[in-house]
Amino acid sequence: MNNSIFAGKTLMITGGTGSFGNAVLNRFLKTDIGEIRVFSRDEKKQDDMRHEFQAKMPEVAEKIKFYIGDVRDLASVKNAMHGVDYIFHAAALKQVPSCEFFPIEAVKTNVLGTENVLTAAIDEGVKTVICLSTDKAAYPVNAMGTSKAMMEKVIVAKSRTVSPEKTKICCTRYGNVMCSRGSVIPLWIDQIRQGKDITVTDPKMTRFIMSLEEAVDLVLFAFENGESGDILVQKAPACTIETQAQAVIELFDKEKKTGIKVIGIRHGEKMYETLLTNEECANAIDMGNFYRVPCDKRGLNYDKYFKDGDAKRNTLTEFNSNNTELLSVEEVKNKMLQLEYIKEELKKEEK
Repeated sequence: MNNSIFAGKTLMITGGTGSFGNAVLNRFLKTDIGEIRVFSRDEKKQDDMRHEFQAKMPEVAEKIKFYIGDVRDLASVKNAMHGVDYIFHAAALKQVPSCEFFPIEAVKTNVLGTENVLTAAIDEGVKTVICLSTDKAAYPVNAMGTSKAMMEKVIVAKSRTVSPEKTKICCTRYGNVMCSRGSVIPLWIDQIRQGKDITVTDPKMTRFIMSLEEAVDLVLFAFENGESGDILVQKAPACTIETQAQAVIELFDKEKKTGIKVIGIRHGEKMYETLLTNEECANAIDMGNFYRVPCDKRGLNYDKYFKDGDAKRNTLTEFNSNNTELLSVEEVKNKMLQLEYIKEELKKEEK
């Protein structure tokens, strides 16, 4: 990563106490970045984080500044944004079942909260805002995905209202982040340690998988290569839930006594996820490890657009977790063994 673009700059992370915020701090604190602002509404998590980084990186912990506020409250967002150069917008309600039961709460945080962050950022002259979305926003079937799909629409629409030279606004969309807070692998490890069978919703379900490091890489890729209004997607591999469960059992249960208990699909879940819709594939630009979906720059005056159909269309039709590369148990194990969380948990096993 070229640190010089962050040299002496102020970066704000909304929802900064979450897994993504922690990964960014671990990556950036020791570089020449000027200041990192953690913006969130939970004082306990902020206090825990403050103490953790004071202990872990005492020489640079002063670079972290904590701001209590809520993306739902425009004034509190604005208050934290004076002098900010760049924003990574990670604040969200993202548990599928809880959004399913409280959809209006998902709208308030994911849709209206994003509108507030972008409004404040434009007013304060922030140079770049990268917003984090999810594969669940493509062909959404649940409240969480629907709110994130609306969030993406807000991001793209907002990018049209401001010159990219003033504020560049991009969106990244990615799949399941392994071992992030509230994800399934830590739950399975606990179940194995308690001698229980591990619970799986549906063994044939497929999901894109990536590490937190890759999630940060995607945001940095968008930061450096995205144009305002873009949605950027990483070409992630996928696996079945059964494969992932088997990999966890093989790593954490040496005697392989743990069984798999199928509990059925939860509220609002899909059998597979999509990272690029059929419609987006028509315009997606292949950038090697990433796809870029540029913003449709046309205005509301449709009279101008009567023309013969586009003969040239991308051959890609839909990029989903069923038609991408599906990893084997060994490949998932190797991917998991690169994760800090898994390394730490395996050390506990040896004691």
